Amino acid sequence: MPPHELRQSVLSHARRVVVKMGTQLLTKSDGFLDLPYLREMAGQVSRLREQGLEVTLVSSGAIGSGRAELGLARRPRDVAELQAVAATGQPVLMNHFHAAFGHHGLKVAQVLLTRDDFDHRTRFLNFRNCLAKVHQFGCVPIINENDTVTVAGLQEIGFGDNDRLAALVTNALRADVMVLLTVVDGLLDAAGKRIDVVENIGAAMSLVRSDKSDLGTGGMRSKLEAAQLVTGAGEVAIIAGGREPQLLPRLFAGESLGTLFLPAAKKLDSRQRWIGLTKRPAGTLTIDDGAVTALTQRGKSLLASGVIALTGQFESGEVLFVRDGKGAVVARGLSNYSADEVRLIMGKKSSQFEKILGRPAFAEIIHRDNLVLIGT
Repeated sequence: MPPHELRQSVLSHARRVVVKMGTQLLTKSDGFLDLPYLREMAGQVSRLREQGLEVTLVSSGAIGSGRAELGLARRPRDVAELQAVAATGQPVLMNHFHAAFGHHGLKVAQVLLTRDDFDHRTRFLNFRNCLAKVHQFGCVPIINENDTVTVAGLQEIGFGDNDRLAALVTNALRADVMVLLTVVDGLLDAAGKRIDVVENIGAAMSLVRSDKSDLGTGGMRSKLEAAQLVTGAGEVAIIAGGREPQLLPRLFAGESLGTLFLPAAKKLDSRQRWIGLTKRPAGTLTIDDGAVTALTQRGKSLLASGVIALTGQFESGEVLFVRDGKGAVVARGLSNYSADEVRLIMGKKSSQFEKILGRPAFAEIIHRDNLVLIGT
């Protein structure tokens, strides 16, 4: 299929879109917000909405805006300073978004999220319902990490960067397309030429070069990892140059712009996305070859008899990695047991569980309904 027809075929049915704009795009070389560009992007989003698309924005820029507001020459390195600068910059950023979208008769809604909001099921459902209502009111949600309690770029307490946040939002909303806007035309090959379509993101990782800036926290690798989260759920991802004139309307008209990443053949439902791609695993189970076959080829649950090792100190109901003997991730799933209980019953038959644990017990460590296979 010609590239133009391929793009049209995968984008023509899109109804929900998540668009991420990074700090490099939103700020000028002097560190101040690029207001003409922000207004231009508001116009492009307005055009997509006129075409019937539901658009959610994920926007960086709070720390960059705060730096400009406070006259700081460099991005702070101290966590408390980063949080204070973000607190200063976030209302400045939203005021400009409010004005830009207001010119098109649109209202905006600020949504600040932390990584924990995605890990806790109730909070996850609450913010997802909130976003649905924001769209029903005709507003444009503008999402950012809540840098006053977590800091973008620090993976251990936050998302690491807003590329991952955009991917998690895409999967939470079951959006059809995620567009990551950057300062390059898309994914480039070894000769520096833009790649139009990618089927295998894993193979594309070898093309990553170091392209972080002083302003941003991500790079091409983080964008590919975000694209992998989205395509793994069965949706489309695009990485494109955000400075291309009228980029968004032209993309959805099928023009060959940016790099389009094709979705996996199987779409995951909302709960599968939360288990398999969203909630952070609390531990790891290593299983034998027989258990691998049972999970991947026979559609079975994970039994204790197939578990040969575990790591982590987790409670029942936590998401766990399931790995084969070589360390490759086979699946992710919700455990029926705590780590201490798994240590007691691993390698044993379910008929022994009640006697070992002193109470009625589940037959499976992870039931098939709570298990998501990875890479299949």
